[in-house]
Amino acid sequence: MLPLKNGIEKVSVMEVKKNTGVLCHISSLPGKYGIGNLKDAARFALALARCGVTHWQILPLVQTGYGDSPYQSVSCISGNPYFIDLDELGKAGLLKQKELKDLRARYKGVRKADYGALYEERYATLRLAFSRFHFDDEDFRAFVKEGKFEDYALFMTAKTVYGGSFCDWDEPLKRHEPDAVETLRTDYHEEYLFWQFVQYMFWTQWENFHNGCRSAGIRLIGDIPLYVAYDSADVWARPELFKLNEDLNPLKVAGVPPDYFSETGQLWGNPVYDWKAHEKEKFGWWTARLRSALSTYDLVRIDHFRGIDRYYEIDFGEETAIGGNWEEGPKEKLFAGIGGGRKNIIAEDLGIIDDGVRALLQKTGFPGMKVLLFAFDGNPDNPFLPHNQPENCVCYTGTHDNDTVAGYAQSLSAEEYILFRSRVAAELKTCGLDIPLKKSARSLAQAFLAMALWSKARLSVLPVQDILALDNTSRMNYPGVAEGNWQYRLDRLPSAHVLHRLKKMIKIYRR
Repeated sequence: MLPLKNGIEKVSVMEVKKNTGVLCHISSLPGKYGIGNLKDAARFALALARCGVTHWQILPLVQTGYGDSPYQSVSCISGNPYFIDLDELGKAGLLKQKELKDLRARYKGVRKADYGALYEERYATLRLAFSRFHFDDEDFRAFVKEGKFEDYALFMTAKTVYGGSFCDWDEPLKRHEPDAVETLRTDYHEEYLFWQFVQYMFWTQWENFHNGCRSAGIRLIGDIPLYVAYDSADVWARPELFKLNEDLNPLKVAGVPPDYFSETGQLWGNPVYDWKAHEKEKFGWWTARLRSALSTYDLVRIDHFRGIDRYYEIDFGEETAIGGNWEEGPKEKLFAGIGGGRKNIIAEDLGIIDDGVRALLQKTGFPGMKVLLFAFDGNPDNPFLPHNQPENCVCYTGTHDNDTVAGYAQSLSAEEYILFRSRVAAELKTCGLDIPLKKSARSLAQAFLAMALWSKARLSVLPVQDILALDNTSRMNYPGVAEGNWQYRLDRLPSAHVLHRLKKMIKIYRR
């Protein structure tokens, strides 16, 4: 783990001058156990700090479920068991060196995150470690008593014992009735403690890692999805906060309407919130969620921010998003309970943005996002163009949902590429950047890095794929595609040459 120092204060993106961030999820890091973990993350954080990077953005830390997406989880406050440092468990005597050696051999040569293999192996490995763990450990007992992961542990216990969705369970347990919940905890107490153990190990390691990042001068940017998964501890424990019918099935689900990218819109399937129910309890559930995220990270990006102003809902059972309706969201009332934490929030304000969203951004003061890949449509007033960006924003070359810059360039026809390249060249000239554009897609990727760092944005975030000028074989996610996402992993940490070049660029653009 990174070295720990005390007295490191959180600093808002709004309280600093121009800074540089890198976007790379922990799962994408190179390592010996099939997926990046917190030990690998510590190495990456130190590499970033050495070249002048001050912020590291990751995707949601949560335990992934169906589709392996970090935006669909069994609990919105969980930590992903796959990220636990197994070597640390070895040092604690919970795993034997021969067992760790066998695991390393199992994943040798595996280039992508194989979630099927991880599901079969990792929980078995963690159960083995749990079998050697002393339940009466004082810190563990205090962790369980705190109750933060009570619903998660009970939900996962029931999933293990009964399978299926929570709607498939016997009525009393399905409805989270106290007697049924207590019987579950009592009858399957060891299973319940296993899931508490998983979270205890993750969050103990995370706290050490996070403190080390602060010591090294790296601030972590986390990510909160607006919606939660239907089959989750979140919905099971608090069904009254969602639009469900009497049988606890969704009445309405989330999505976005038809647009330029999709003639039928996007049908996400997450249950939408009953905002009136949330308001009756003064948004207590959401306030707790935001406070938890703000204590977990230094900055928090709220995904699908526009849904807080107005959200799009579709009748459950519809096959497309065509017949949905726009409904009013909670707007700025959602943030009334977090006080000074507001200064550490970033709004993902992409997609269908109207005057209501713009007004909400102005009222909250949250910086929005400017993505350079959306800038070159030929409109000189495009707000994503570097010379049009305000200071109060976060500039990205692209996000985890986009093509890489090199991949986008390679996807264009010859005529499209010439037009795109000429528009980039014109913007470089407008920005006063003397960067020759060669014919290669790699050259365009380097130009995008320069434009992002040159921009007035107080924080510029560069996906690691664009720093390395990688093509779409390294893309993280294709929205609307159910399989094959979230698997990308680096073969190795960026080379000294790449890091030196980035360090030089950061100095040139005074970030």
